[in-house]
Amino acid sequence: MIEIRIHGRGGQGAVTAAEILAIAAKEDGKYSQAFPFFGVERRGAPVTAFARIDDEFIKIRSQIYEPDHVIVLDSSLLAVVDVTEGLSEDGLIVINSREESDEVAEEFEDFDVYVVDATQIALDELGIPIVNTAMVGAYLKASDVLTLDAVKEAIHARFSGEIAEKNVRVVERAYREVKAVG
Repeated sequence: MIEIRIHGRGGQGAVTAAEILAIAAKEDGKYSQAFPFFGVERRGAPVTAFARIDDEFIKIRSQIYEPDHVIVLDSSLLAVVDVTEGLSEDGLIVINSREESDEVAEEFEDFDVYVVDATQIALDELGIPIVNTAMVGAYLKASDVLTLDAVKEAIHARFSGEIAEKNVRVVERAYREVKAVG
């Protein structure tokens, strides 16, 4: 089982990202769960969403406390949230950041770290800074947990028309542009 925790801010689409991963897992013939955890709900406040993916039926119904993978939709959260809390030793972190710096690599040296400028991709392709689908595309390449075709199907299941096509372009671009650091 792969357990994924997504950190974002209200309005960035963390919950939708978890749902897209769960739908894509189903498209790949796997079992999945997606669910949010909200604190004080307001736009811009930190939010957390979770997804589980497995080849077997998932019986667990609790929050994820020891994720295998972490996705960070907003790098400013790194200063206020311990995104590595409970992350397994060989865990994977995918961060929305313009920086591929050694600082990021040093800060998370115990983990496999990938970065992508999801904000720029979202602005270029969607015209708005909603980064969820870009981060799904980056996560897809970094983790190799799901197939690109399954994620495209999930995008079409979640969105329709031009919005779906734009989000597919976002996923594909983030898939190509994500980079390992460190």
